[in-house]
Amino acid sequence: MTALAQIINGILIGIVQGISEWLPISSKTQVLIAAQYLLHLTFQQAYTFGLFMEIGTIIAAIIYFRKELFGLIEVLLGAKDAMKRKLFVYILVTIVLTGIIGAPLYLFADSLSGIPVGVPLLIIGIVLLIDAAVIRHSRKKQLHGENTRKLEDLSTKDFALVGIAQGIAALPGVSRSGITTSALLLMKVEADEAFRLSFLTGIFAAIAAFALTLVASHTNVSVAIASIGALGIIVAIITATVISLFLIDFLIKIAGKSKIVYVTAALGLIAIASGVLYLLLNVPHIAG
Repeated sequence: MTALAQIINGILIGIVQGISEWLPISSKTQVLIAAQYLLHLTFQQAYTFGLFMEIGTIIAAIIYFRKELFGLIEVLLGAKDAMKRKLFVYILVTIVLTGIIGAPLYLFADSLSGIPVGVPLLIIGIVLLIDAAVIRHSRKKQLHGENTRKLEDLSTKDFALVGIAQGIAALPGVSRSGITTSALLLMKVEADEAFRLSFLTGIFAAIAAFALTLVASHTNVSVAIASIGALGIIVAIITATVISLFLIDFLIKIAGKSKIVYVTAALGLIAIASGVLYLLLNVPHIAG
């Protein structure tokens, strides 16, 4: 593959990863399809590559949430700050449950030649539309003096539910950001807090998924990297990182405004449209 072709493929895959990671359309599935088309990978190789490409969004999230992450380190070093300790417990509980549920599901998916992803997207889309209604109702309650929930109002049971939801996202077609944000919104967590908590726990889930691909599917990773080329993978990671930084900031900022109702509804419609498209085209069943 020429250097120009590597750069073009890298930009395209980076754009797909950078945008889809933060929308309810499953980044690993979008990269899977793009990699099958652009790099001619098998289903298993493309699925693994979709998880590997989360390295770009991991870098972006670490940069964006650096203050919160430093706070977690402070807790490990003995800090007594109540909110930092609460965030630490939230991350710990969600990640443990994500690993317990997600690792077996990843190994199961990695052993198949194709998985229908349209149905999960339809479900997430419907849930997001429900979320939009929940946010609208919650905002009306706030106007009447009733408070919605923040991190400090959540219990360990709530943390566990987020972890379970995130673990299910190991399957192709299930969006991690979509399912975790939806779960938090259904718990009546304020929209901007729901997006923030979803993105924060996603850092550690993505790191775990990235590490699992290197350990359990290193052959598929090697084939994928060889297909796109060293230059292509560098360009893809940089592109995904830059786009992710913009989208994280945009979504969290708009989540604190009244327009988030319309944004959430739009995300739900996007997920539903994607699910319908996949089912109609039968794209998810493409095998190597």
